[in-house]
Amino acid sequence: VVSTQSTGSSGINAEYGREVCGQTDKGFVVINQKGVDPNSLDALAREGIVALRRAKRRNMERIVLACGGTAVNSLDDLSPKHLGHAGLFYEHVLGDDKYSFLEECDNPQSVTILIKGPNKHTITQIKDAVRDGLRAVKNAVEDQQVVPGAGSMEIAIYQALNEYKNEVRGKARLGVEAFATAMLIIPKCLAQNAGHDAQDCLVKMLQEYKGVDRPVGLDLTTGEAFYPAEAGIWDNYCVKKQLLNSCTVISSNLLIVDEVMRAGMSSLKG
Repeated sequence: VVSTQSTGSSGINAEYGREVCGQTDKGFVVINQKGVDPNSLDALAREGIVALRRAKRRNMERIVLACGGTAVNSLDDLSPKHLGHAGLFYEHVLGDDKYSFLEECDNPQSVTILIKGPNKHTITQIKDAVRDGLRAVKNAVEDQQVVPGAGSMEIAIYQALNEYKNEVRGKARLGVEAFATAMLIIPKCLAQNAGHDAQDCLVKMLQEYKGVDRPVGLDLTTGEAFYPAEAGIWDNYCVKKQLLNSCTVISSNLLIVDEVMRAGMSSLKG
């Protein structure tokens, strides 16, 4: 596979293709970002060389990552070291469009996920799910750690804050209590979205957590408390960290706005 950005491919002749492929059953594919004139296409086709023209720039960059090699601007600079490799190349018709596939690459650094669906809405939903899954894997690899999911972290924070508020005096204790209660929003939403009674599920999880020393979450299928770590249900550490930081900052800003508005009303009354 050779990727070029020149305005033509007539300089690639049969001798170069035979030199690279030899007497093997390997094929030669030329992918060009610009146009290829019809005469050059015919000449290449007679020698069994496939030529694709007007490839998009982002696809050219991905082809280099997938197949290796280097994109060249001039055919004079072309040499075997610039070539990439793919075990299989073919065209496939999907709907009204033709797509070219490069498969069986040696060490691909870029891949394409083909998503099929009966309508655009379904394809969009699948695309979002795939993107979310890939980002979750990326975050886990970068963080090198995960936290138990299914609302177990929020239950643990709620219990820890309830114990901590007994050590706090004054109005700050009300803030700790409010923050602890806010942590139960996520377990409540999980229960409601699964069609269970939110209060019953919270009581079950809190009771189960008091008797054990490990995270307890909500089984969305049965509505019972269970151990998410044993079921392999995890959340990204960075997502939970950002959630706690963001909710604190947003709440503080809203309280500041309330104070400013209250102060303004007082000055008007005076």
